[in-house]
Amino acid sequence: MVESDGVAKALPGEERAGDAAQALTAILQTQYLRYLIIASWAVGLLGTVGFWPALLWFGGTLAAGSLRGLVERRVSQRVDKNWGLIFPIVATVTTGAWAIAPLLAWFSPSEFGRPLALALIISGYVLVFAQLRSSPRQAVIISSPYGAAATIILFSLWGTSEFWSMLAVLPFTAAGLFVLVTMTLLREDRIRAFQSHQAHLIEELEAARDKANAANDAKSNFLGVISHELRTPMNGVLGAAQLLSATRLEATQREYLSIIRNSGDNLLSLLNDILDMTKIEAGKMNFEVVDIVIEDLSKRITGPFEAQAEAKGLQFVSTVEGEIPTVVRGDPLRVCQVVQNLLSNAVKFTEVGQIHYLVRGHRVSDQRARFEFVVQDSGAGIAAADLERLFMPFTQVDTSSTRRFGGTGLGLTIARRMANIMGGDITVTSKLAEGSCFTLEIEAEVVEWAKPVAAAEVHAEIEGGESLRVLVVEDHPVNRMILEAWMSSASHVTSTAENGQVAVDIAKEQPFDLIIMDVNMPVMDGLTATRMIREGGLNTGTPIVVLSASARHEDHEAGLEAGADAYLNKPIDFGALAALMGRVSGGREAVAQMVTSQPETSVAA
Repeated sequence: MVESDGVAKALPGEERAGDAAQALTAILQTQYLRYLIIASWAVGLLGTVGFWPALLWFGGTLAAGSLRGLVERRVSQRVDKNWGLIFPIVATVTTGAWAIAPLLAWFSPSEFGRPLALALIISGYVLVFAQLRSSPRQAVIISSPYGAAATIILFSLWGTSEFWSMLAVLPFTAAGLFVLVTMTLLREDRIRAFQSHQAHLIEELEAARDKANAANDAKSNFLGVISHELRTPMNGVLGAAQLLSATRLEATQREYLSIIRNSGDNLLSLLNDILDMTKIEAGKMNFEVVDIVIEDLSKRITGPFEAQAEAKGLQFVSTVEGEIPTVVRGDPLRVCQVVQNLLSNAVKFTEVGQIHYLVRGHRVSDQRARFEFVVQDSGAGIAAADLERLFMPFTQVDTSSTRRFGGTGLGLTIARRMANIMGGDITVTSKLAEGSCFTLEIEAEVVEWAKPVAAAEVHAEIEGGESLRVLVVEDHPVNRMILEAWMSSASHVTSTAENGQVAVDIAKEQPFDLIIMDVNMPVMDGLTATRMIREGGLNTGTPIVVLSASARHEDHEAGLEAGADAYLNKPIDFGALAALMGRVSGGREAVAQMVTSQPETSVAA
């Protein structure tokens, strides 16, 4: 007879469906242990009562065990309901079959029979009370056949000196069972208290997780708003600086203008770092997979830094090693962003010597190649203790109040996480007073190993273009002024509107060759105005360029779904805008085709 921890809980007033389900599951999973114990008892009887009595007891007890197993499976199908007395009655009856074994051993002629009988009775009690430890009353009921067998054995000794010896065994056995049950109940109380505390902690953790997720969502929404609010005035600052640089200025004025442009560029860079970090944490960083010409990618990466290194008196060395495919598939913008961050740091922190940029290629297979972009400098180097926190966000090696270089401390963190997302990693080795070596290792799908025919170069400037009629829809007066001034310098005729409703009214009365539409405006936003213009009128087929300070990919998609043909980010790249205007004569299709061929820097489609 092998019971389970949850049998007693099956009775009325004590049933707990969850514990009962666990108990029956344990019984059904371990029911073969019951037959193992039956077999061990039968072996003990074999040496005392003989072969046939032991075999008959073994067969009868096996049959009772099979009946018990059938009842257990039936009960398990309605464990969430009241079990009634079915299970305890069946358990008591099957225990009666087990209790026959000590009687057979006691009344056998073997000298070993009586010790075996006592051992079987005590072990039977231990089995029942150990497995029904959480309900001693039910253990007493289900073990009653053992009590009946012990009573029969005790009264068989009536009138003999052994009667009192046998009677003295009873309190000894009862005390052992009491200690077993008591210790088990105490242990289970501690387990239940621990489980209750654990459940409480889990609830608190889940609540904290929900609060953290809500805070993260609020942060993302907040940064989306801040992106627009910061980029809009930045467009005015940098745009005005571009226009001012084309006028005659004194040396002092040109110096002040340079300060304005450099400060604006630095502020825009910091803003982009924070937005990139937020996108990565939210899992919303978008990666394009397009064909990349390695030669063009290398020029795009190193171009800005060769001049910077030369201005500081540094030698810039660029080399290529190994098998380099001509065209691969990947995201050129993100690769440039990572490698240029490493080059920017190398130039910034190196005072004398050289910057060595190495591209090393390895053929993994005909379809795959592994690249190592190595940036080595001869700067001051980094201490071993500082290398561990080099890639931690908002952390800089030089934390003193007199540090020479500013920044958010996000650049390397963003670079490594981008590399990880692309399936690569960034490693670093450095020695103080000798310099540092950063390596970006990444794999890419190979499109072409041989050198393809060079693509025709697309110029950003408009040469010999005809005058265009342009409607500029922008709520910010400075931005309207800058765009209108730039258009006038290129001999274009410009009309302006301060919100979407005014733009819709103007578009009904006169045709335009191009409409530049801001997204966030009072009265009527740019997306709504774009949809209304597309519904009908003089400008249904006019190319529309959506203009916004938001850099989110989903905002790009929303603009195109509203009917726009292209998307320009603020601050405006006038070269990209000029290139778009050069295709206006070909209509909406020409603008869209031109935009889809551009890298995702300022223009999106």
